Amino acid sequence: MNPLLTVHGMRKRHGERLLFEIDRLELAAASAYVLTGVNGAGKSTLLRMLAGLERCEACAVEFEGRSMPLHPYPMELRRAIVFVHQHPIMFSTSVFHNIAYGLLARGDSRRAVAPVVEEAMRWAGVAHLVDTEPARLSGGEKQRVALARARVLQPRLLLLDEPTANLDGPAREQVMALIPTLLDAGSSVVMACHDRDLIGLPGIHRLKLRDGRLEYR
Repeated sequence: MNPLLTVHGMRKRHGERLLFEIDRLELAAASAYVLTGVNGAGKSTLLRMLAGLERCEACAVEFEGRSMPLHPYPMELRRAIVFVHQHPIMFSTSVFHNIAYGLLARGDSRRAVAPVVEEAMRWAGVAHLVDTEPARLSGGEKQRVALARARVLQPRLLLLDEPTANLDGPAREQVMALIPTLLDAGSSVVMACHDRDLIGLPGIHRLKLRDGRLEYR
């Protein structure tokens, strides 16, 4: 497998407590990983550091063979890595605009964005919700809109924080069905989760945070 992202020297403290110290984290291209560990082990923090949402001063990164620091966070990684929160934030506009937001922020025209967003809504199974106020969406619908919003950006690496947490059976299954199709588009995916069904999906590599160290399973 070709390496996509390699990070050296990930270290995080909360006050006097060392949350984790990871000498080397390597993620392959077009591969899926689950990141497990007990509550408080630092799973979400690790993903946020990879996404540039938490500072990692001493980290060194190799992205597709090119070396760069992780702080200040490089624009190349900002365009290549997308983070989806456990409780996605929905703008009080429309489902269409929520999915289009990142593309419009990049400067793409609404005319160019429209067919991309429409295809993403069909992919996520939310096309029928196009006129629904985002505040009225269920938890599973919000998660699928958030995945569509991430997918249209064509990320090289997608970071999902507990994507199926707090979802009921049908909503959980709908979200789970979307995960393998992200790999088909060439993205790598890392999911922090406790969901045994996600962990057991075919072809998933397992990473575990235990006692401040990262184990490969």
